Amino acid sequence: MTIGSLLFIGAIVVIAIFGVTLYNGLVALKHGVAKAWANIDVLLKQRHDELPKLVEVCKQYKQFEQDTLQRVIEARSRVQTAREAQNIEALGEAEGMLRMGLGQIFAIAEAYPELKANDNFMQLQQRITSLENAIADRRELYNESVNINNVRVEQFPDAVIARLFSFETKPLLEFSTVEKADIDMKQLFS
Repeated sequence: MTIGSLLFIGAIVVIAIFGVTLYNGLVALKHGVAKAWANIDVLLKQRHDELPKLVEVCKQYKQFEQDTLQRVIEARSRVQTAREAQNIEALGEAEGMLRMGLGQIFAIAEAYPELKANDNFMQLQQRITSLENAIADRRELYNESVNINNVRVEQFPDAVIARLFSFETKPLLEFSTVEKADIDMKQLFS
């Protein structure tokens, strides 16, 4: 074999190793995003299971605002549908509505001393608040995983391998502007 042939074979081997390394890195990122989503999914399911209990406890107080409870039930349903479909955009919007509804329930509960004294309500409120905090933490981790994935899929030379093997960018989990708005406390108690 000539030196030119050896150099050519060596260059091919180096390029192949580089390509495999890029491919494996993209696979690891794709699975990192899936893992981060699975962590959020578990927490959403747990919260999904707790919400009917909270609504039932609130319904025991006949004068409790039924409109707010209905909005929470509808938002819970929308979150579940978006979660099962893994529709990140719809999930973000539904999450915003659900979080706003939960905030209203907890704010309205302040006007019902006997509800606030109910052990079941207090335990559910604490459990749901804990789940909300965990979801926020996992959302941050998910968005960071998605960001790293998206950068690698779009930057050269990774983009070449990404296009060749159909790696795609993923959407960030962003909550709707409804969730970011302040709750109108006057409206809640009027």
